Amino acid sequence: MLFLPAPWLCAVVLAFAVTVASGQESVFTAPGAFPTSLYSKYYNNPTATFDQPQPVISDPVTHEVFPYPLTDPNNIPQNDTTDPHPLPPVAGSSVLLEQAIAQIKSISVNPIFGTNQCARCQASLEVAKFLALSAPSQGPNLTVALCEYFDHSSSCETNYGSFALGPIFTQVMSFADVGGYDGQLICSQFLGLCPYPETLPLNLTGWFAKPKPKPLPPPKQPSGERLKVLHVSDLHIDPRFANGAEANCTTGLCCRENAYNKYSPQTPLLPAPRFGYFSCDSPYSLITATLEAIPPLAGTEKTGFDFALYTGDLLAHDPINQLSRAYVEYSEVVLYDLLKRMLGPGPVYATLGNHDSYPSDLAASYSLGGELGQQFGWLYDHVTALWNYEGWLPEDSVEFSRAHYAAYMVKRADGLRIISLNTNLCRSNYFNYINASHLDTSGMMRFLTDELQDAEDAGDRVWIIGHVVSGWDGSNSLLNPTNLCNVDRFSPHVIANIFWGHTHEDQISIFYTNNGTVMNTTTAQTLSWIGPSVTPLTNLNTGFRVYEIDSATFEVFDAYTYKAAVNTFGTLDSENGPTFELEYSTRETYGGNIPWSDNNPLNATWWQLVTEQMAVNSTLAEIFNTYQGKSSILTPACTGECVTAKICYIRSGSASIGQQNCPSGYGSVQ
Repeated sequence: MLFLPAPWLCAVVLAFAVTVASGQESVFTAPGAFPTSLYSKYYNNPTATFDQPQPVISDPVTHEVFPYPLTDPNNIPQNDTTDPHPLPPVAGSSVLLEQAIAQIKSISVNPIFGTNQCARCQASLEVAKFLALSAPSQGPNLTVALCEYFDHSSSCETNYGSFALGPIFTQVMSFADVGGYDGQLICSQFLGLCPYPETLPLNLTGWFAKPKPKPLPPPKQPSGERLKVLHVSDLHIDPRFANGAEANCTTGLCCRENAYNKYSPQTPLLPAPRFGYFSCDSPYSLITATLEAIPPLAGTEKTGFDFALYTGDLLAHDPINQLSRAYVEYSEVVLYDLLKRMLGPGPVYATLGNHDSYPSDLAASYSLGGELGQQFGWLYDHVTALWNYEGWLPEDSVEFSRAHYAAYMVKRADGLRIISLNTNLCRSNYFNYINASHLDTSGMMRFLTDELQDAEDAGDRVWIIGHVVSGWDGSNSLLNPTNLCNVDRFSPHVIANIFWGHTHEDQISIFYTNNGTVMNTTTAQTLSWIGPSVTPLTNLNTGFRVYEIDSATFEVFDAYTYKAAVNTFGTLDSENGPTFELEYSTRETYGGNIPWSDNNPLNATWWQLVTEQMAVNSTLAEIFNTYQGKSSILTPACTGECVTAKICYIRSGSASIGQQNCPSGYGSVQ
């Protein structure tokens, strides 16, 4: 083998390459000048070496010359605005509906969501929101289609169509933050697909004009003079009640011609008595019998009551497709007229219930603006005018009430202020799921706070009335705000008592300082009385209550509850109506083992002592449970955990406390 030094190796390789090339050049050096002959025209000097040549190029297809700015290196074009940038055509509303349905169906089965049903729900709400914004007329159709697809109801068109809740849902989707807090609330409350979001803490910075006085002003001294005040609630008149119709129906509202029992659809198994029954709302006969019984039982036949409270719900529990504005106004006219004519001259301070609107259970915040914000104005105008017509609402309060959701304040000549709230703005009203993270979208709490501040400044005492309870087991009101913050701030020196209805049952709730973090006789501040209903619906007796009130302090010194046994209505002949009787005296029933002077009122402290007695004597809680149903034969017994729950509910003035602290499942006896 031959070994050569490295320079010789390079020479051999070069010679080999030259030989292989067979006459071809192995190296070529290009000229420095651009071959200008390539193009006939240039935008610049092609012989210059400091710039690249810019030849004039012509398109042989279009015969157009490409302009110099297209390739000008010193001015590179941005964002072509000449060429087309195609977009899909504008979809008609029907196409948008089809696509919304298809997308929500896809979301419902898309495996990317895994087991996260909450995410599926909120993603679907986002689709619904864009349909509501872009094609609102299709909102009800989407609601019905999804109801049917997911088998949510057997009456989708009836309940959710264009003449029912469809337009309401469309409004909510349009305005709500469905991808955030609002959407989580909706998916939790109505569909059970999300965990209930945490209750937002109250930020009261700057909320109150003044701090709570320290020390509190000296309490007003009792006069010893007693006033008689009537509390009636939840009449629920059913002018469509049909004597002899099925009273034990398995569908809809009973005691109606269209109601039936599925086991005997043609022949009523239990013909409706003319005074009503356990699954029926109040016929005319029951309402007039009740109003006839009140004056003689209360001893007010000659004097009348000093005043009366009506804590809402005039209408029967009709399905939405059987309701109308006219039906609401009819019920208002009939019942307020009967209250005026049959109870005597004393004023009746009334409040709206959740069934006192059309559609029912709704109230829209003025913050929606325009016609949508005023869509229930017809109701507020009419009911306020009626209250004024009956002489219950003074002229100077009429316009204020019309402009504040039929909420108002009346200052009586004796110094008591009555503040009536529209509590539909504080419950599971669909409109309340718009901007739910804001704790006072409607301004109702602002109104209450300002009125309480005025009362404090004037040294007056206040009764608050409303329909939907703020607390108890937490199943009725929204959890935000976490408390009627005003109660703590203005108790016990301003707020004397609070009165609700809605549950149809006889209940009590106590408000404490600091949202109930400590519950004892020192922290118990104010009390809410929940009035029994006249309607027997469901499984209840008929009832009403009369309070004995001190004329100076406006504290309750006793409360007498009366009832009529609904199970006897079927035995009454044409000559006899229901028998109403005293069910119990509050002081006598619950105060036997409490060291409490007859000169002391049945206030929050007294009721705290009652709950302490219940804790050591469950019989007292069982009695409370019996009276909760107005001694109905259908009221279930209360033992074991039920006793603990009842005590806890009584100690829950706000919904969040009831839900957080108390065993669930014992709130109602129906």
